Amino acid sequence: MKRIARTLGGGFALVAALATTAAMRAPIAGQVDGARLARPSADDWPGYGGSYAETRFSPLAQINTGTIGKLSLAWAVDLDTHRGQEATPIVVDGVMYISTAWSKVMALDAATGRILWKYDPHVIGGKAVHACCDVVNRGVAVWKGRVFVGTIDGRLIALDAASGKQLWSVVTVDQSKPYTITGAPRVFKDKVVIGNSGAELGVRGYVTAYDTASGKQVWRFYTVPGNPADGPDHAASDEALARLALPTWHGEWWKYGGGGTAWDSIVYDPELDQLLIGVGNGSPWNQVLRSDGKGDNLFLSSIVAVDPDTGRYKWHYQETPGETWDFTATQQMTLATLDLGDGPRKVVIHAPKNGFVFVVDRTNGKLLSAKPYVRTLWASGYDMTTGRPIENPAARFVNGPALVEPSGIGAHAWMPMSYDPNAKVVYIPAMEVPMTYARDPNYVQRLGRWNTATILGGPAPGVPDDPAARRAAIASMTRGTLIAWDVVQGKPLWKVEHGFPWNGGTLATAGGLVFQGDYAGQFAAYRASDGAKLWTYEAHRGIMAGAVTYRVRGEQYVAVLAGYGGSMGVAAPYPDRSHLVPNGQVLVFKIGGRAKVPAYVPTPQPPANPAKDSFTPAQVAEGAKWYGTFCSICHGGPINPDLRRVGELSDREAWKAVVIDGALEPNGMASFRDYLTPEQAETIRAYVSSQAAALKAEEDRAGKPAK
Repeated sequence: MKRIARTLGGGFALVAALATTAAMRAPIAGQVDGARLARPSADDWPGYGGSYAETRFSPLAQINTGTIGKLSLAWAVDLDTHRGQEATPIVVDGVMYISTAWSKVMALDAATGRILWKYDPHVIGGKAVHACCDVVNRGVAVWKGRVFVGTIDGRLIALDAASGKQLWSVVTVDQSKPYTITGAPRVFKDKVVIGNSGAELGVRGYVTAYDTASGKQVWRFYTVPGNPADGPDHAASDEALARLALPTWHGEWWKYGGGGTAWDSIVYDPELDQLLIGVGNGSPWNQVLRSDGKGDNLFLSSIVAVDPDTGRYKWHYQETPGETWDFTATQQMTLATLDLGDGPRKVVIHAPKNGFVFVVDRTNGKLLSAKPYVRTLWASGYDMTTGRPIENPAARFVNGPALVEPSGIGAHAWMPMSYDPNAKVVYIPAMEVPMTYARDPNYVQRLGRWNTATILGGPAPGVPDDPAARRAAIASMTRGTLIAWDVVQGKPLWKVEHGFPWNGGTLATAGGLVFQGDYAGQFAAYRASDGAKLWTYEAHRGIMAGAVTYRVRGEQYVAVLAGYGGSMGVAAPYPDRSHLVPNGQVLVFKIGGRAKVPAYVPTPQPPANPAKDSFTPAQVAEGAKWYGTFCSICHGGPINPDLRRVGELSDREAWKAVVIDGALEPNGMASFRDYLTPEQAETIRAYVSSQAAALKAEEDRAGKPAK
């Protein structure tokens, strides 16, 4: 018996030893640190842009120009909403972490798509009305076993990477004000940093760093000055705002918020130990209202470098002084080392909304190059001595309307570009969308709603005065373009033109490929050398997000989130609104993938539903005004309900219950009781009903739902 016991005991000891060894070898979930983000393994995609440099370039080459024809679906996961999907997946040790619309988070097995856990922050649904561009979320950050996500209602949350359990949550904005968060956090040196959104709605921008373990605030940097009468903010930005920014503002800008929200690109530079912040547009857009038409209005439309430990200012470069067109500098920043003819320099490459590719010395903020990558009617170039744009004075629309290109849509918006550090080429999802700008003489400030103080889309010199002809003229100049841009030479190598301008983010790989989705649901691979299209996948839902690639057990995958949305999704007419937008998906591909998804069956829109009530012409006319003021920005695109078709339109009390009483606030339709009386809401119903009657007549003639 003793011998048996000794044998069993030894066996138990051996099993325990083997289990301990296996546990030691098994990776702990989400173990990302600075070393992994600075020099990531080709197997992983540990940061938003792939690495701290945010190049969105992978050295993987199993999927290449020779094998791309065999690329097919490996797995897909259906998402729970048709709202916009903009997130970049994070992949670490075979686990994929994604955020989805409404700030939800999922962890999946990166090889199979098996869902490991889900997290729902249960956001305040009514905050959707403060989201200029849908309830999107661009991604999470992973650091030392934690997953971080910013929420649409202004929280920053830390989750356990293994289980999805909430570890801490902080409210990082004043939730009574129209702030939102849509951008991905960034992590470095045991700090997680997050910005915010809401400039058009009347807020003041800032960036905040928190301790990754505790959620305790470390520092905050405001991007524009507040009311001088209130004194300093007791923040890291105090000295820079007082010395540099305050003298560049005029009037009573603080009453309008000022803007300057850092809603997307924030990049940690480990080589120089600094944090680069991309700062957004002014509030309101029109500088005449915001700052008496004077001053540079720092730090709007700027790249600002700060000390990552303290948040103290280091340097800045302002791309659009006195910004007045919604020319944000929040677009993706990429770190590189380039020789522009005078030796290697550490630079940041930036292709923001204003239409120029900037190369800026990131040791001091000096402008090294600024070349237009699209047509730029607002400026002809940059003075390389002063670093300032050579503006077309008429573009400021002070003395009359002007045709401006690029417009507030942006020559490049949030959709990420990619950069091949070997070829020194960036692949830009560019847009050419001109727009007419004019001062709004009847501007009334409404905090929480759009405050541009600008009339968009009206007549202007060189543009037809007739509305239909004007729309046709603008449409003829509008397009989306994938541009391969030689950063050293400052010129395009090739272009691929798309129809609709809203084209998705890009991914470049050592396999000689550039991946990109588009608004119509096509996910494509282009040859990096000449732009030839080599492969496509039809997703039946728009793909705006940036793709990633990674490797699990020696096999390369390409992943992207599909789900049309963003500002175009809520505000802009869509080529086909006869069908409802389908729910989003996570799509993952590999060579020889064998996954099948159910055949796509489009769901027709419900029929037009005009009310049987009688309305006066005065009611309809007044309703048209209020509809344009409050409703069109969210109900002009395919994502939110077409109000001409909703059931509530035919019932006065049901309409009031939604618009005034907030019956659908949990779903994102906030009450407008602070902006409208019940009588004014009824005039909106009158106007929408008149439009529904016209739509019904069109549908009756066609015998089916109209586009």
